[in-house]
Amino acid sequence: MVINPARLMSGILFAVVQCVGTSWAAEPAEVEKFVNARVEVGELMTSYFQGWERYGEGQRPSPERMEEMTVEINAKLEPLLAKYDLTVESYRERIKDVLADEVAVKGYLSQHPDVKKRYDALPFDRMRRDGGSGRGY
Repeated sequence: MVINPARLMSGILFAVVQCVGTSWAAEPAEVEKFVNARVEVGELMTSYFQGWERYGEGQRPSPERMEEMTVEINAKLEPLLAKYDLTVESYRERIKDVLADEVAVKGYLSQHPDVKKRYDALPFDRMRRDGGSGRGY
């Protein structure tokens, strides 16, 4: 029996992709924790920036004010995220991966209409430095 090398490699590649894809899937408890944290963080940030229209018009705060804002925001985020056993760093490291599992996120939101309503009400983030556009922060 002759084995076609191209078929063998594509089969191996498919198996690797399947294994890696399932290992990245977020656990339901993790999805719940991060979605709820995302909603609260988004609401906090919306409240923090309310009334700052001049920054929405292209004016940026000074570098000194940006540093002050970072300290203020982190001081508000730390106790909020502590409710979910998260730190600011752990939240920022993992949030994109968890929310990337759109099926799990949509499933959780469909089971919790009150959270979905709050999640959908979050503004699109215009302050991200990585060029992305997601809800909340």
